[in-house]
Amino acid sequence: MTDQYRAGAAVAPGQGPAHSPDDYEIGDRNPAQDIFVAERPWGQFQQFVSNEQVTVKIITVQPGHRLSLQRHDHRGEMWQVLDVPIDVTVGERTWSAQPGETVWVPRNSIHRMGNSGTRPGRLLEVGFGHFDESDIERLEDDYVR
Repeated sequence: MTDQYRAGAAVAPGQGPAHSPDDYEIGDRNPAQDIFVAERPWGQFQQFVSNEQVTVKIITVQPGHRLSLQRHDHRGEMWQVLDVPIDVTVGERTWSAQPGETVWVPRNSIHRMGNSGTRPGRLLEVGFGHFDESDIERLEDDYVR
């Protein structure tokens, strides 16, 4: 697995950009330099913007793969399906979310996304609340993380 900023510098998992939250406000931060790309067993994600209220990603799920069944204590998520149907579980409900469909995942709800199709599938994810990858409580994981 590789975690890096698009600018090319490798970073440790969970490490953020070398900017203070105030740098953006005073114009010392170029958001294009802060695009973070992380490789995972199921594909990759790109994180575009992160602050105290919102984090935005595009998640790519490879055919035949799925993310862990999980929940978060500190954030809710909105997913926008971008290009192929995605298998979605939120709480007790499981369905095939279609391109263009928006899915709300409330804070603390059990959720998962997967791709049973033949092409990679992408979702736009917007996280609301405090964002931290360590906030993931994995209940089931195909990759034994």
